[in-house]
Amino acid sequence: MKIIYKDGTVAEATAEQESQVIRHTAAHIMAQAISRLYPDADFGYGPATEKGFYYDVDLGDKKLTDEDLAAIEKEMKKIVKENLPIKPFILPREEAIKLMEERHEKYKVEHIGDLDPDEEISFYKQGDYIDMCTGPHLCYTKALKAFKITQQSGAYWKNDKKNKMLTRINGIAFKSQEELEEHLKLMEEAERRDHRRIGKDMSLFMTDDLIGKGLPMFLPNGYTVWQELENYIKEKERFLGYKHVMTPCVGTVDLYKTSGHWDHYKENMFPAMEVEDECFVLRPMNCPHHMMIYANRPHSYRDLPIRIGEIAHDFRFEQSGTLKGIERGRHFCQNDAHLFVTPEQIKSEVSAVVDLIFDVYKDFGITDYRCVLSLRDPEDKVKYHQDDEMWNHAENALREVLNDLHIDYTEEIGEAAFYGPKLDVNVKPAIGGEYTLSTCQLDFCLPAKFNLKYIDKDGSEKTPVVLHRAILGSLDRFMAYLIEETKGKFPVWLAPTQVKVLTLPGTDESFAESIYNDLLKEDVRVVLDNRNEKIGYKIREARQVDRVPYMIIVGAKEIEEGVISVRDRDTDETTSMSVLAFKEKLLKQIKDRK
Repeated sequence: MKIIYKDGTVAEATAEQESQVIRHTAAHIMAQAISRLYPDADFGYGPATEKGFYYDVDLGDKKLTDEDLAAIEKEMKKIVKENLPIKPFILPREEAIKLMEERHEKYKVEHIGDLDPDEEISFYKQGDYIDMCTGPHLCYTKALKAFKITQQSGAYWKNDKKNKMLTRINGIAFKSQEELEEHLKLMEEAERRDHRRIGKDMSLFMTDDLIGKGLPMFLPNGYTVWQELENYIKEKERFLGYKHVMTPCVGTVDLYKTSGHWDHYKENMFPAMEVEDECFVLRPMNCPHHMMIYANRPHSYRDLPIRIGEIAHDFRFEQSGTLKGIERGRHFCQNDAHLFVTPEQIKSEVSAVVDLIFDVYKDFGITDYRCVLSLRDPEDKVKYHQDDEMWNHAENALREVLNDLHIDYTEEIGEAAFYGPKLDVNVKPAIGGEYTLSTCQLDFCLPAKFNLKYIDKDGSEKTPVVLHRAILGSLDRFMAYLIEETKGKFPVWLAPTQVKVLTLPGTDESFAESIYNDLLKEDVRVVLDNRNEKIGYKIREARQVDRVPYMIIVGAKEIEEGVISVRDRDTDETTSMSVLAFKEKLLKQIKDRK
C-alpha cells in the first residue's frame, strides 16, 4: 500500500501504519462528501481512532437523520470512484490562516492559533477539498476499499463543554471488504448483546430526557438484580470485617477543597448550589465523607485496620457523547470502601483486597482481565497533587506489594488518581474495548489533608494510610457487564424472574396456583402465566424475551400424574419431575449462587 507524506514523499506503508492511514484518509473523504452535500459545513477535528474514524462538524441548525448519513456514505463512494489524487502542500503560517479564512474554516483558523509558532503547517488536497493535516495519507481516493458510516453523536469543540456542541459523525474503514464484513458481524453481535437493548426488552431500566441524560432509572426487574448484587457483595464484605455506612449525596465545596477534588476534579463535578450562605455540590465520590467518619472519634493502633464500606450514590458530569446506558452515566452507585491502616498493614490489606477481587471474579466466571499499576505522570502539574516524595513512596510501596504477591501487571503512566497510585483490574468484555471494573488505590495524601491520626504503640500520633477500593466497581457498570456477557440470561440466583408457571389453555388452574404459591412461600421470584394464549407463545416469551431460567408447564397430563414438566432455558430441554424434586434443585442453585 502506497502512502504519501506531507513533504510529497511516497513510500510503502508499514503494517503498523496501514489501519491508521486508511482510517485517516476515510475521514478526509467523508469530510469532502459532507462539504459537497452541506456547503456551509465548518469542520473541526477529523482523526483516525483505534476502531475507525470520525469528523466533528458544525452544521448550523441542521440535524442529521439516518437517511442523511446514508447520503453522505453514498457521496463518499462517488468520490472514491472519481479516483482523485491526494496531494500534500505546506504553507507559511500567515498564508495558512488566509487560506482557511477564505474557505470559512473558523475552527481550523483557531486550531492554527493553538499550534507552536515554529510548527510546520501542512495540508492535503483531493479535488476541490482541502484539509489541514500532517498525514500521511493514501495516494488516491480509489485506494480506500471498504468503509461504512456507523453513527452520529454530539461533541464539544476541543472537548470543552464551554464551547459549541458539534456533530460527530463516526465511521469504520478497512483494507478489504472481507475485513469490513467481518467487523460488521462483530457489530451485529454487539447490537444483540448491547445492555441498553436487552435492558429495554427485559424491562430492567429506562431513561428519559425529561429526567435528564445519563440518569437511568431501575425498574422492578432491574432493581431486583441490583439488590441481589448489593446483598452478594455486602455479605462477602461483612465476613471480612467491613462496617457499612450511609452518607449524604452532597457535600460542601469546602469539603472538596479540603480533599483536593475541587482543584483536581472540578470539571467532572456538577455545578455548586448555594443555599442559606452555604455552597454544596453533588458528590463525585465518597472518600471525603469516609475521612470525616474516621475523624469522628479518636483511634488507637489497636483499632486499625478500620474498613468502612458503602453502596454509595455518586454523580459526575460526563460528556453527553460518552454516556452509555448504565455502563456510563451521570449517576451511579459505587461498591466503595476505605480501609484505614498502619504502614505495616498495607501489604496484608492489599493482599486481602486482591483476594476478594479474584474470589468475586471466580464466582462470576470472569477470566479475561489484566492488572494495571496506574502511576502518575510527573510532567502533569495540574492533574496530580504535587508531592514528589509522597508519590515515590506510594508508588514504590504499591509496586513492592504487587511483586510480593506475584501478580502479573503492566505499568501505565498518567492513569493514577490525583492523590495516589492504584491497581486497576481491566476486564475484556464479549463486545467492545476493555474497561476497569475493580480498583485498589494507595493513598498517603488525603489522610494528611484531613489531619487523620491514630495513637501508636509508643504513644505518638501517627497518620494512617488509606486504601480506596471498589470490587464490583459500580453496581450499574457491573450489571451492564453481566447483561452483555450473558445476553440477559442471568444465573438463577440473579434472574429477575426465576420461574414461570405456564398453563395450557382450558386447564384447571388450581394445580398451577398451588405450585405458584408453594414457590412464593420459599421466596422464589415466580410468575403465574395463566393467560389464554398458546403454550408455544408463552414459552417463547418466557425464554427469549424475559430470559426466565425455568418454565413449569402445567396441562391435563401433569395434573393427572401429579408431576410437572420443567423446561430449562439454557438447554431448551423439558424434564418431567415432582414438585418437591424441582424445588430442592432450584433452592440449592439459589443458595449456592451457581
